[in-house]
Amino acid sequence: MSATFDLTGKVAIVTGGGRGIGRSIALGLADAGADVAVTARSGDQLKAVVEEIKAKGRKAIAIEVDLMKPELIPSIVEGTVAEFGKVDILINNAARSFMRGLLDLREDGYDKIFDVNVKAAFLLAREAAKEMMTHGGGHIVNITTVGAVRGGSGMGIYHASKAALTMLTKCMAVEWSMLNINVNAVGPGLTRTPFSEPIWSNPDIEAALASRIPQGRLAEPEEIVGAVLFLCTENAHYITGETIYVDGGSLANT
Repeated sequence: MSATFDLTGKVAIVTGGGRGIGRSIALGLADAGADVAVTARSGDQLKAVVEEIKAKGRKAIAIEVDLMKPELIPSIVEGTVAEFGKVDILINNAARSFMRGLLDLREDGYDKIFDVNVKAAFLLAREAAKEMMTHGGGHIVNITTVGAVRGGSGMGIYHASKAALTMLTKCMAVEWSMLNINVNAVGPGLTRTPFSEPIWSNPDIEAALASRIPQGRLAEPEEIVGAVLFLCTENAHYITGETIYVDGGSLANT
């Protein structure tokens, strides 16, 4: 990655960076030369990722925070600025979901999904944008999903929340372009992560899902990183308000 994307001197925040896609993005940013503040609820996972980043010769800090507590969200930007002096990149990757049908999902489950996937992403993006505008701009990438544009059973409210985040991406891009802040999204297809393990852990279900993907398999977390890094570079300066789907051709096959 570092041979293709140069983010030397940049400072990034990655939410949900303790495992899965977030971890891979945090490591990819470090490979590209960025220093990284990694956030999640699990301190042990964060410490491991921070050590991996430092082993690559980059600086990193762990910020343990629960995004369902909006009063704590400003501390993410404050802590990053205190350590590194600025914020250039924000990756809104953290997400919540429950494997429940629409008839069975409780109201508090709905609230938890939207509070993390939409509200927290908005509040953190707003805090980051206020900081970015003080030093010439930056890049925000929101991680959505192919489910944002395609219905499905069992995770309907998760899909709806990501559809909301997709539209929020467009609105932030329009309002913040004058601040030289680019806001885009990356929408992975089904990816082999701990987050999605309840779906793909059954070999028969995995095979059925893979059969509908033109490339014939699920994505690996590392395969989502390239699109994210691209959107964080000056090569993507004239791209804002867009979503890049990294899905092995899934949406093309619907």
